[in-house]
Amino acid sequence: MQTTPKGLRLHIGIFGRRNVGKSSFLNALTRQQVSIVSDVAGTTTDPVEKPMELLPIGPVLFIDTAGIDDTGALGKMRVDKTKKIFDRTEVAVIVAVAGEWGKFEDEIFETFRKLNIPVIAVLNKADISKPTAKLLMKLDSSKIPYVKAVATEGKGLNEFRDILIKSVPEEFISEKSIAGDLLPPGSLAMLVVPIDLEAPKGRLILPQVQTIRDILDNDSYCMVVKERELRDALERLKRPPNIVITDSQGFLKVAGDTPNNIPLTSFSILFARFKGDLDTFVEGALAIEKLKPGDKVLMAEACSHHPVGEDIGRIKIPRWLTQYVGGKLDFEHTQGCDFPEDISKYKLIVHCGSCTFNRRLLLSRLLKCREAGVPITNYGVAIAYSLGIFERALSPFPGALDIYRSNSGIPARE
Repeated sequence: MQTTPKGLRLHIGIFGRRNVGKSSFLNALTRQQVSIVSDVAGTTTDPVEKPMELLPIGPVLFIDTAGIDDTGALGKMRVDKTKKIFDRTEVAVIVAVAGEWGKFEDEIFETFRKLNIPVIAVLNKADISKPTAKLLMKLDSSKIPYVKAVATEGKGLNEFRDILIKSVPEEFISEKSIAGDLLPPGSLAMLVVPIDLEAPKGRLILPQVQTIRDILDNDSYCMVVKERELRDALERLKRPPNIVITDSQGFLKVAGDTPNNIPLTSFSILFARFKGDLDTFVEGALAIEKLKPGDKVLMAEACSHHPVGEDIGRIKIPRWLTQYVGGKLDFEHTQGCDFPEDISKYKLIVHCGSCTFNRRLLLSRLLKCREAGVPITNYGVAIAYSLGIFERALSPFPGALDIYRSNSGIPARE
C-alpha cells in the first residue's frame, strides 16, 4: 500500500452536459489522457476516476462523469450513475460552454447548494463562445466562483487551481483523527489483529494500517498482537497500555483478557467516528432491542470483496443479531456504491466501517436514513451491542456513552 487510499482523498466531481469538454478539462488538469475525448456526444459512459497529488492540497480524486443531459434508456442509466457521484463529491466542478448556462447547470448547482458542497464553474471553449454579462452577474450573485477556460489549450488551469484551493472544505484541511486524539503524546496503544482467512496475504487490512499511521502521526506508539497473544503481551508490560483496540470479531475474547481499568474499543467503532457520526450509530444500535423475527435488515459494505468462510457481514453479524433477537431476521446485502433508493422497508441498516469511502458519502447515507426514519448503525457498534459489551466498547467516548445511557434509562456519568 504505497499510495493514499481513495477514501482519504478529496473527491472532486466534474459535471455538465454532453460534449462541453469535461473529459478534455480533466486530461488537461492531470496532463494525461485519462478520459477518452471525442466530438461524439456521450463518449464518457461510466464515471472515470483519476487519483493524483495536487499541491498544495495533497491527495485528490477527480471523477469525470457522463453528460447530465443524456437521453434514451441507455442515457438514463448513464445519468443515474452520474447522480450517484453526487453523494461522494466534496467539491463540484460544473463545466459548461462559456456562452451556455441553462436548466441542467442550474439543477446541478441547486443540488450541491442544498448539500452545502462548494461549486466551481468552468466556462469552457471560451475561444469560440463568450459568456454573457448576464451569466457572469448570475454566477456572482449565486457566489459561484468561475474561470474562463480553453481546456484543449490548457488555458484557465492555473486560475482553476487557485479557486480550488480556496474552495476546499475546512474538514478536509483539519482532518479528524482516527485514534490519535484519544492518546496523549508518548502513549501506548495495544492493537489486536486477527490473522484469519479474510486477512489479505502479506499485509494488514486498511483500517488497521490507517490506525497505526494515525497513532504515529500523533506522537504515540503501538504494539500489534493477535488475540491469542494479548494476555501474555499485557503481562509482559511494565505499565498497562492507554487503550486496547481490537478487530470487532474478537471483542468477547479481548474483553475477557483486558483488565477493566484499560479502555477498550474496536477499529470499526473508531471508523464509525472517523468516517461517519458515532452518536448516530449508537442511537441506531438501540433499534436492535426492537427487532422482531421476520424484520428486514440491510447489511451495507463499502468494498466489493468476495466473501470467504465466516464472513463478518454475511455470516457472523447476522448470526449474532439472530441470537440476540431470538428468531430469524430477513437480511439483505449491498456492496460498493450501490445503495437502495427506497430504504423504508428496513427496520435497521448495519454499515461497515467504510474505510474505502470518503466521509461525504457515508454522511450522505446517514442523512438519507435520518430523512426516512430508518435507524443505522455500524459493524463494530452492532457487534458490541449484540454481545452485551456495549458500555465497555464505548468507554473511550464519554459523549456516545452518555447518549446510550440516557436512551436506556441509565443515569449518565457524573
